[in-house]
Amino acid sequence: MRSLIGAITVSAALLTPMAGAQAFDESKYPNWKGMWDRGGIPPRWVQAGQKAPLTPEYQVLFDKNTADQKAGGHGMEPSWMCLPPGMPRIMNVFEPMEVIITPPTTYLVISHIQDNRRIYTDGRDWPSEIVPTFQGYSIGRWSDSDGDGVYDTLEVETRGMKGPRTYDTSGLPLHLDNKTVVKEKIYGRQNDPNIIINEITTIDNALTGPWTVTKKYFRNTNPRHNWLEEVCAENNPHVRVQNDNYMLSADGLLMPSRKGQKPPDLRYFDKGTK
Repeated sequence: MRSLIGAITVSAALLTPMAGAQAFDESKYPNWKGMWDRGGIPPRWVQAGQKAPLTPEYQVLFDKNTADQKAGGHGMEPSWMCLPPGMPRIMNVFEPMEVIITPPTTYLVISHIQDNRRIYTDGRDWPSEIVPTFQGYSIGRWSDSDGDGVYDTLEVETRGMKGPRTYDTSGLPLHLDNKTVVKEKIYGRQNDPNIIINEITTIDNALTGPWTVTKKYFRNTNPRHNWLEEVCAENNPHVRVQNDNYMLSADGLLMPSRKGQKPPDLRYFDKGTK
């Protein structure tokens, strides 16, 4: 009898949380399952025919950055150090992306350099304080633009980013004050369920005004995807010494990364006897 009572008690305990839980109706959300990528489009922020609307101060910085890259350096571009790209650069989708939709949170999962994002859609307000991160803090809102009862558009605002960050490998800079705000309008193309459009507006003090760039993501129609692991630190030959980039040679020795580069300061190393 005691065994029966115990079984009933356990069953009741298991069923109690389910009574207050709401079932997730996937039919009310867009079907964005699968693997999404850039479709061969280069991961550049400046589109054909465009010019970044940089302030004069930041245009000078970018010109210096470009000259350094032409001389063999990295300029302001930080990803060689395996730092996360941050927002809005994440949405270049350097590696394939998975979109996981739940009522309280939409997850954008990208195996690159910690590109994963959480977009909170549970109706929360902005916290009084945001701990800065490279990907920032994202709050989104679903809407049904055509009134058919199915959400089709996700509008997102992201705040609380830290640097260093650039838009892409060109070293195109964001302001060093890290007061960037990024707004996105993400929706599927009506006549093609295998295309997602992302209208990305960056509001940043290095710009003369809000800058909107449109990105497209294409679904891989293979029903069984092979999600590869991306580990930036693995086999990375770059070595950062005193904020400068050196390289490891094939035999594991430190070598310059560009012509005329001076060796690092080795004052604390034993130089041997003369």
